[in-house]
Amino acid sequence: MNTNYLDNNHLVLVGKITSEKRFSHEIYGESFYIFDLEVPRLSETFDIIPVTISERLINDEELKIGKKIVVKGQFRSYNSYENEKNKLILTVFAKDIIFEDDIEERAQEDEEVNLEISNEVVLIGHICKKPIYRKTPFGREIADLLLAVNRAYSKSDYIPAIAWGRNARFCDRLEVGSQVKAVGRVQSRKYEKKYEDGTTIERIAYEVSISSLEVIEEDSGENAEVEETVAAV
Repeated sequence: MNTNYLDNNHLVLVGKITSEKRFSHEIYGESFYIFDLEVPRLSETFDIIPVTISERLINDEELKIGKKIVVKGQFRSYNSYENEKNKLILTVFAKDIIFEDDIEERAQEDEEVNLEISNEVVLIGHICKKPIYRKTPFGREIADLLLAVNRAYSKSDYIPAIAWGRNARFCDRLEVGSQVKAVGRVQSRKYEKKYEDGTTIERIAYEVSISSLEVIEEDSGENAEVEETVAAV
């Protein structure tokens, strides 16, 4: 089993702060906060991604709306129990943050900080539900999948992901329990939830949009790549 949890789940985001920090929770006397990060897409639109950060990493003078930052961390999930139902909450958990004044210098020193790539996540996990393959009315191929990604202390993150084109067709052949490596970006997506009384409410879903996907297998505790790899579409 792959126990390098940083390799299992690693991301880098480059974006602009769009909200004040708000209190999230406290663990063993350490407070955590959430703020929103605007991350640009190549299409000249953007995603708004929630970032959870420890008070130890916060500089109130620099964590201001409009400031550009780099966040290095993991894409995580947890269950929230509300209205007698469990809800999967997704957030970026920051392990390091680089503030505006230091970005250029750190980019030269840190190979993980590539300012030409504003949003990249790498996940190694297991398929925990049969992927759902479908076609849009315009014939575009899509597959939805859910990855269980191991985390330290016997925990797991459950990360929804979406694949397109050849990657989607490949997902349709994956079995529950298959271990895969997915590379992509974290994206936000607005949708409307309908209730039985006919009312609707706008919500935001977070997921990984997959650009490349490969199956890996566990061999004597180590990961060995299977020859079949699906390249980016």
